[in-house]
Amino acid sequence: MTADPPLVLDVDGTLTRLEGWGIDPRVFDPLREWEAPVVIATGKAFPYPVALCHFAGIPELVVAENGGVVYTGEDVFYRADREAAEAVVEAYRAAGYDLGWGREETVNRWRETEVAVNLEQPLEPLREIAAEHGLEVVDTGYAYHVKDPEPNKGDGLETVAAHVGFDPADCVAVGDSINDVSTFERTGRSFAVANADDHAKRAADEVLEDAHADGTLAVLERVRAGE
Repeated sequence: MTADPPLVLDVDGTLTRLEGWGIDPRVFDPLREWEAPVVIATGKAFPYPVALCHFAGIPELVVAENGGVVYTGEDVFYRADREAAEAVVEAYRAAGYDLGWGREETVNRWRETEVAVNLEQPLEPLREIAAEHGLEVVDTGYAYHVKDPEPNKGDGLETVAAHVGFDPADCVAVGDSINDVSTFERTGRSFAVANADDHAKRAADEVLEDAHADGTLAVLERVRAGE
């Protein structure tokens, strides 16, 4: 048995049920019992990972919006602003397209630094308009994220680590998407769940046999056992 290392965990596709939506409740107890810091690093809007930490009963260490917002438990750091992304949305709508979330658009209501577009919407015109505004579009498998090209999850992890007092190289990371590559590059061990995209699988130290939360739970058991 060895001491628990810090964790860096994605949410969608990583802590979710096998069908892909909704947090698998089996993750709550292992996370609450973990003795080292647990960083939730996600593309979701800032309030969602904070709420997840509340429900799991763990300290609020959060990298949200693909690195656009970082919360160390004491301080919030904004790595981008939403103004440019809003300009992209305005032009996208003027071209006859829609974000695809319905009237209330709760996916973006509390988003601080980027805008998410439903995967059912046309991608190429979105990319073209984003590029005209100096932004990029990241396909996480759950949404198209219109964002500043500079912030990423790995940089956010560095910020949390510096404030909390641990070395990213000591961390174990689990993820499923291109937006997890930057955390994989900074952590000592990285795992891509079986449902991960090709970018994450190439960047990870190991591709797991199990998908979604099944894969993540298997990693936690192995790491805690000293494997």
